[in-house]
Amino acid sequence: MMKKLQILGTGCAKCQKLAAVTEDAAKAICLSYAIEKVTEIDRIVAFGVMSTPALVVDGQIKVAGKVPSFEDMKQLLA
Repeated sequence: MMKKLQILGTGCAKCQKLAAVTEDAAKAICLSYAIEKVTEIDRIVAFGVMSTPALVVDGQIKVAGKVPSFEDMKQLLA
């Protein structure tokens, strides 16, 4: 089953880092996924996220305001 991964953020360095760690971890655990970068403030606010970057997996906020380590990310996605 394919997971929907959304990176919420305006494209800052931390947002780019979160996207990279997310993709690397997803590939490492052989996860089937589609990734979307959500950069519009109104869409980010609609998720209820107050600090970016944030990761949403299948509609659920998993991380907000920080970039987890590669190992932590693998556990979040597994």
